[in-house]
Amino acid sequence: MALLLLLSTILISMLHWSSGQPSPGYFPSHRFKPLPGFYHGYSNLWGPQHQTVSGDQSSVTIWLDRNSGSGFKSNRPYRSGYFAASIKLQAGYTAGVITAFYLSNDQVHPGFHDEVDIEFMGNTPGKPYRLQTNVYIRGSGDRRYVGREMKFYLWFDPTADFHSYAILWNPDEIIFFVDDIPIRRYPRKSENTFPMRPMWMYGTIWDASSWATDRGKYRVDYRYQPFVARFTRFIIRGCSAYAPSSCRQAPSSQSGSGLSPQQYAAMQWAQSNYMVYNYCMDPKRDHALTPECSG
Repeated sequence: MALLLLLSTILISMLHWSSGQPSPGYFPSHRFKPLPGFYHGYSNLWGPQHQTVSGDQSSVTIWLDRNSGSGFKSNRPYRSGYFAASIKLQAGYTAGVITAFYLSNDQVHPGFHDEVDIEFMGNTPGKPYRLQTNVYIRGSGDRRYVGREMKFYLWFDPTADFHSYAILWNPDEIIFFVDDIPIRRYPRKSENTFPMRPMWMYGTIWDASSWATDRGKYRVDYRYQPFVARFTRFIIRGCSAYAPSSCRQAPSSQSGSGLSPQQYAAMQWAQSNYMVYNYCMDPKRDHALTPECSG
């Protein structure tokens, strides 16, 4: 069994190198088994008429039209874990459309919630999707949320095939992965800048015309409906809010925590070549609200 795992890791590494992207040397999307079926980890949240689950529960399709979007939610809240899905996005005109895969406790703490986002921001034909990562901590009751956005272009066409996207969250760090490449690490520097309360995992598609594409310049055009997102290979490897304190956290690297030097090199490659916005580098932001940027 150990030999098979080693050979699988070597093969995956070779495939990553052959495609031009660096190998991170650690592949959590292949280390952890996917859920045996969608309903083993998730259920419909809203827009059931805009959501279909395959007969074997291996995939789910959600879509947006002028009547509604759709979303699903994990059956349990978690206090840490690795959460992944392979996602395929729609090509063509998708301006104003947001497809999201994220952690949140908004339904339990409305207006005062925590959130960790992967959001795909649609665009006009010929322009690529942007992937936005974001972290909210205890959003205030007046809805003056402090966003911690980092945005990326992708090194592949996310509409041509399925690709793995993941969030790893534990009491020390949050790491965002794309095809096992860590694109962002958000470490815990204080309790005031890190989400500690249990959260659920969500997948949604919805109309964000007011801000998603060029700050609202291009809106959802329902002549191109439906706007479809496909999810498969769901992985939840986490400690639920009800698990005992002995629950083992999902490892972020071969050593168990943090990132290895090879993973850091892969992250540097992604950020140097594909990152297009970093909130810590934005001179228009009030960095008194984001003290983690100074440390």
